Amino acid sequence: MRLISGTGNLPLAQAIAGHLDMTLTEAAIRRFADGEIFVEILENVRGKDVFVLQPTSCPANDNLMELLILMDALRRGSARRITAVLPYFGYARQDRKTSPRTPISAKLVANLITAAGASRVLTVDLHAAQIQGFFDIPVDNLYALPVFDRHIRDRYPGLEGVTVVSPDIGGVARARALAKRLDNADLAIIDKRRDGPGRNEVMHVIGTVRDRHCLMVDDMVDSGGTLVKAAAALRESGACSVSAYASHGVFSPPASRNIESSVIENLVVTDSIKASPEIAACSKIERLSLAPLLAEAVRSIHDEQSLSALFDSFPHGAL
Repeated sequence: MRLISGTGNLPLAQAIAGHLDMTLTEAAIRRFADGEIFVEILENVRGKDVFVLQPTSCPANDNLMELLILMDALRRGSARRITAVLPYFGYARQDRKTSPRTPISAKLVANLITAAGASRVLTVDLHAAQIQGFFDIPVDNLYALPVFDRHIRDRYPGLEGVTVVSPDIGGVARARALAKRLDNADLAIIDKRRDGPGRNEVMHVIGTVRDRHCLMVDDMVDSGGTLVKAAAALRESGACSVSAYASHGVFSPPASRNIESSVIENLVVTDSIKASPEIAACSKIERLSLAPLLAEAVRSIHDEQSLSALFDSFPHGAL
């Protein structure tokens, strides 16, 4: 087995390698003056089972091209199998035609990854589960909920007074799954709508949140606008505290400023995307590592073992 990383999230790759008690395969990755990417694998990979870790986060196009070129270099180096490990799958929000003559970019990216030589894809919390069907190769879509589970239990012993909240209607299934993991905790939903064309959004809280510790859960945080408004609505409805959990911290500006000035007490994200200095300095943002989860998945794939335990009952103590 070999583990190789692009430049998208080297700290996470190093952490995964540490959990597997191995070192990253050496590769030279550099850019020419015009921005072209050049890759050279510096170790023999002939006949090896290679895992390429590279999230396609900002800068999305550069990181995607780096991933594709890495896999092409490995394929031409006669690697036996190439698994693309994408802690964050970019372009996932473009999973359908939203108007005439628009692309389905998530499908295009899936085709590119397959054409570049990937035999399998390992990812975390796809924005839409149906994206798995865009690939003609096996896809393992892990969930960050087991990582959040232990953090919540440590912070709220006995889960006293906890209510899980979906910040929009589309995230109800994810919120319900977390509530079920948390011993069937109470569930609430934010219904976001506009009073009329061009008017401000109004947040309606569905469910009982008064005097409850509200935990919003989402798959990603971009600018943070939706979470901030939802948190304000929860506090206005009587919630005693509001925290948030999101699998991917995209954090487009001015996300850190929005979060810092909001009523959200704590925003927990994974390290699927490398944090910028601005995000790392934000006092309200906490990061949990996906390294143990991804390391176990990599080991299981290499050993041809089932990943079911990672989906259903990843042990609390292992994280």
